[in-house]
Amino acid sequence: MTSNLASLLTRTPRVFDNDRAQDAARLVPDVPPEVRALISGAASCAPYLMSLVEKEAAWLAQAVHNPQAAVAQVIAEAAACEGADVAHHLRQAKRRVALMTALADLGGAWSLEQVTGALSDLADAACTAALRAGLAPLIKRGKLPGMTEDDLEDAGGMVVLAMGKMGAGELNYSSDIDLICLFDESRFDPDDFHQARTTFVKATRAMSGTLSELTAEGYVFRTDLRLRPDPSVTPVCLAMEAAENYYESLGRTWERAAYIKARPAAGDLAAGSDFIDRLRPFIWRRHLDFAAIQDAHDMRLAIRAHKGLGGPITLPGHNMKLGRGGIREIEFFTQTRQLIAGGRDAELRLRGTCEGLAMLGQKGWVPSDAVDVLTEHYRAHRTVEHRLQMVRDAQTHDLPKTPHGFERLAAMMDVDVPALEADLTARLSAVHDVTEGFFAASRAPGAEETIEEEHVFDAETLGRWHSYPALRSARGAEIFERLKPDLLARLAQAAKPDEALRAFDGFLAGLPAGVQLFSLLKANPQLADLLIDVVSTSPALAGHLSRNAAVFDAVIGGDFFSDWPGEAGLKEMLDAVLAGEPSYEAQLDNTRRWAREWHFRIGVHLLRGLSDADVAGQQYADLARAVLASLWPSVIAQFSTRHGPPPGRGAVILGMGSLGAGRLTATSDLDLMVIYDPAGEETSEGKRPLAARTYYARLTQAMITAMTAPMAQGKLYDVDMRLRPSGNQGPVATSLASFESYQKADAWVWEHLALTRATVVAGPQAINEEVTALIAEILHQPRDAEQILSEVAQMRSRIAAAKAPVGPWDVKLGPGRMQDIELLAQAGALITKGAAHDTGRALQSAQAAGLWDGETTAALARAYDLCWQLQCAGRLLSAKPLGEADLAQAGASFLLRSLGCDTVEQAAAHLAQTCGAAAALIDKVVAPGDPS
Repeated sequence: MTSNLASLLTRTPRVFDNDRAQDAARLVPDVPPEVRALISGAASCAPYLMSLVEKEAAWLAQAVHNPQAAVAQVIAEAAACEGADVAHHLRQAKRRVALMTALADLGGAWSLEQVTGALSDLADAACTAALRAGLAPLIKRGKLPGMTEDDLEDAGGMVVLAMGKMGAGELNYSSDIDLICLFDESRFDPDDFHQARTTFVKATRAMSGTLSELTAEGYVFRTDLRLRPDPSVTPVCLAMEAAENYYESLGRTWERAAYIKARPAAGDLAAGSDFIDRLRPFIWRRHLDFAAIQDAHDMRLAIRAHKGLGGPITLPGHNMKLGRGGIREIEFFTQTRQLIAGGRDAELRLRGTCEGLAMLGQKGWVPSDAVDVLTEHYRAHRTVEHRLQMVRDAQTHDLPKTPHGFERLAAMMDVDVPALEADLTARLSAVHDVTEGFFAASRAPGAEETIEEEHVFDAETLGRWHSYPALRSARGAEIFERLKPDLLARLAQAAKPDEALRAFDGFLAGLPAGVQLFSLLKANPQLADLLIDVVSTSPALAGHLSRNAAVFDAVIGGDFFSDWPGEAGLKEMLDAVLAGEPSYEAQLDNTRRWAREWHFRIGVHLLRGLSDADVAGQQYADLARAVLASLWPSVIAQFSTRHGPPPGRGAVILGMGSLGAGRLTATSDLDLMVIYDPAGEETSEGKRPLAARTYYARLTQAMITAMTAPMAQGKLYDVDMRLRPSGNQGPVATSLASFESYQKADAWVWEHLALTRATVVAGPQAINEEVTALIAEILHQPRDAEQILSEVAQMRSRIAAAKAPVGPWDVKLGPGRMQDIELLAQAGALITKGAAHDTGRALQSAQAAGLWDGETTAALARAYDLCWQLQCAGRLLSAKPLGEADLAQAGASFLLRSLGCDTVEQAAAHLAQTCGAAAALIDKVVAPGDPS
């Protein structure tokens, strides 16, 4: 592969100053002609480059044969230099790298990334050498407690974080470097803390002086240490713990954005990486953070006002970085979008601007055409910026103010002035159009955008909104005022606007905080329709929303309306979530957050007619099973830290009832049984060993706690263990041998009926297969059909005496309703040596065995389906059996749609008639001789 500079050239700047061009050519007589022309043109346009050629002509004559290798060698030598000549070596390195990157840039030999990467690599090397030079004499004099010269390798626990463009590897040609200096206080005894901090402060100042002091040889990099927490009152090198405390309590959005690009550049790189990892919850919020849009917009306006850059785009003196359509607009656009979604998608956490834009486009957060426009113009803007800075090594971003200056810039870019001006104007305008449209969503609507409400709402209701918790903060109230006209207009379009307002009022009253949700709605107006639909239809779902407004994130997160992933897909996703969390508590909290979003999706799809009760029931079960399967290993791992790994072969979780059958509602609890196999091992082996029986009992309690404990993100599910052998009187975990013995010798008929719906949902595959085979063996035992049906008749009587239906809309309890039909289906399955996971199939199997006729099967299936439709839909409206109050709300139309009826009265009559017919048929089957 060709590596000499001459072969890589694609362009050459025009000569701007003939005398300087000739002087430069005479300094490099032995380089190839095309390279000499490049050097002459560059030096003629830029006095600073001419000065570099004068000082480094001999080195340059050799370096042009392999510029990339030459620059890499200079950087490596800079990183390794030490002793009294560090300042000299670093300044020489800066001259050489600056010269070669400028020539490679101007000649089109290197890409933008190669140019900025070389400058950033030099900055890393310079910080490394300067820090070592500043710290070495202090360690030698014993000023850093407990440290020797061997500790210079990792700077005794001090790290230099590169921020901004240096952190992203995007340093511009004459950039200063933004640094945050920290030290790991845990490496020192508490009594030595102040001495260590004093030493690190001195080392930081020495490093900064070495880099930024202007001498006869120039400077290395201007350093800026002001990005550290509260720089007006804090030392230039902070303890990591103090910095963490600041960011957790006082950190602002601009500091979160700054840390997108942060990386350890010198010193203790491992400690620096750990520190940034610990800041991850501060930088990347778990919810979709649309409030960051307003923060970024406010920063843009503040910068414009402070710098006087708020006017229209006029080229003379226009700031290519901070002005309209400039570099900072693209960076703000990219970083704000990353902050919005990066907490939920780690692939968006990229430091580079172009890389970040590309990933945002790939993930659907930015339209592909906007990505292309901004990426192209970002590269073009940076190219212009570099040429402005090459002229005199000035940290400037301003376009020339005179025609003479534009002629110089045009010569550097080898274009004529009119073409340059037209190109700059077009690019700046295009960037402004794209980015301004994004940030404009955070501004208050003007008079022309006022929306007519078309309905007069209750003034008393509207008047009390500002007393609600969500609107008590000034910012929350401000954003809500922008939203209010649109929300009221949408409420006015509801079938019953006043009912919709009352429902929304209840939601708003229960909302503990509003900034994030209001910002989300402002940036995504389409979500307002969904919000009003949900709160108007389902009080239960509205109450859930008010407590967990972050579930709206899932709606715009990309997967809300995609195909259902199934139990296996859900488990894979949750496994990935758990793998990314180091602490057990975080795993439990994030399981709750994750499950809540999927739970919300199922409910919304059912509510809006995107799925039906059968699909929703399976999806609720898929979700619960995935949670159990993923969380069970985490609970075991946590429990094992104290008591050792599970003795024997481990344990499985057996799903019973509706969970085992794979059909749940929005409010179902989970019927579980834990079965373990100690395989002859009597105790565990750990710090605090336990007897096997005690171990698995406590492990089961730990799992119950993991599922039911009310944490910051709420609880997962309620758990019911009463279907285990001996019910509440038996141990919470049952050994495999005891389970087999009990089921074969002592179990009641109702317990075998329950087994017809059992499914292993979590645990080792080997025990899973063994338990599944054992259950099949138990269900295949010979049965006396008459005895079982007699038992069912008695059970129906006991249930009727103990649990009366709450009302006519209670479809779970009562003759001919869900529980009654399920009981008969389980009896049929037991008699025919099958399973009853699917009630309809179990009824058909029993029919095939001659237990009843086809008309009975069809009638029972119709009743069961009707009850399930009402049960599944009703649980979205209320956690309890439906009452008249629930049906008086807008939820009535949802229920009627689910049942295929036109009126509530028609639905009630249809339900009573269908279930009455089913009850009569069940009576006939289980008590054929009973005259009733």
